Amino acid sequence: MSLPRLHNTAARRIFLDRHALLETPQGAASGNDLLGLIKQLGFVQLDSINTVARAHDLILFARKPRYRTQDLKHLYEREQGLFEHWTYDAAVIPMEYYPNWQMRRTRDAAKLKKQWRSWRREGFENQLQEVIDHIRDHGACGSSDVGKNETRGSGGWWDWHPSKTALEYLWRTGSLHVVGRDGFQKKYDLTEKVLETTLRAANTAPTEAETVEWCCAGALDRLGFATSGEIAAFWAHVTSAEAKAWCAQALKRGEIEEIEITGDDGTLKPFFARPNLSQDPAVDRAAPQRLRVLSPFDPALRDRKRAKFLFGFDYRIEVFVPEAKRIFGYYVFPLLQGDGLVGRIDMKAFRAEDTLRIKALWPETGVQWGKGRQAALEAELDRIKRLAGVSHIGFENDWLKPSLQHEF
Repeated sequence: MSLPRLHNTAARRIFLDRHALLETPQGAASGNDLLGLIKQLGFVQLDSINTVARAHDLILFARKPRYRTQDLKHLYEREQGLFEHWTYDAAVIPMEYYPNWQMRRTRDAAKLKKQWRSWRREGFENQLQEVIDHIRDHGACGSSDVGKNETRGSGGWWDWHPSKTALEYLWRTGSLHVVGRDGFQKKYDLTEKVLETTLRAANTAPTEAETVEWCCAGALDRLGFATSGEIAAFWAHVTSAEAKAWCAQALKRGEIEEIEITGDDGTLKPFFARPNLSQDPAVDRAAPQRLRVLSPFDPALRDRKRAKFLFGFDYRIEVFVPEAKRIFGYYVFPLLQGDGLVGRIDMKAFRAEDTLRIKALWPETGVQWGKGRQAALEAELDRIKRLAGVSHIGFENDWLKPSLQHEF
């Protein structure tokens, strides 16, 4: 028997809807409104690169243009509506989800201790109690406040001193809690001091089976449709085997079904979805034509294979690619318009010059860059410059490039 089939346009709309990109970007962007958006997304990845704005700020701004950087900081540090931990990378997560990280903290306790004995500097286990005592005596601290007599290398993320490693281990496993950031440096405090007992108590946390159910169901609902591997990767809590078993059980219970989705190139691929996905209200909603700059770490783009399958958008970030081997540039931003990714732009805020400088823009293959699309770009850049903290926009000579056939 053939599987239900979803056309590419319908699949794009459902996917964009689940990522809060099908609606017109508008509305309040602080307090409960901001928290509601983050709950819809599940979490927001943090990243330190600030060529225009940091990834987490641009992710939120693309959906709520009234958003400003202090809105997230206030919700995180003052209102304590969020906590920081790991999904597939460092992220801020709604505080009510904190108990669902207990399985991750428990599993990390054994895994990281084994990994970090060889990967990080030796001796971090000897610093665990000393770090806790330091914070108990002196209050919240950063990595520069501990281990001052220890040998330090270059200071990069790859070269932690033992006390820095101890801080990270205690945070990842639950004894410490990140209460905010000073610049981009994490500030750690005792979990018992800053979180309510009901949140931090391991004996009130969900069981592993309950956590697997929460993770898999929540991932599928936020993706719209997914393979078992994509479900496992969403929160990066559950194993591939656990996600595969959940899909089999949910399928048997009739909670999900198998469907086929047409890719941008016409190929068909099987996915799991909630029943009757073709009747989802998003299918009949056209995406807004407003052009938006997306972060390379936007949740709609984090799965590069899915972006290529659904949108025909082949993308990689080239930060770690030697300059001579880059196809586009160091930190190039995807451009979304309607339900398509229409181009990518290389730009940077030169704050000393008070200017957002546009170095290059490449339309995607088949995309015409006429007056209407140019006007939409300039309107978006006018919004972006305020987030970047500059007043002017400058286009370099020959900034508009021809569409480039490429494959990474």
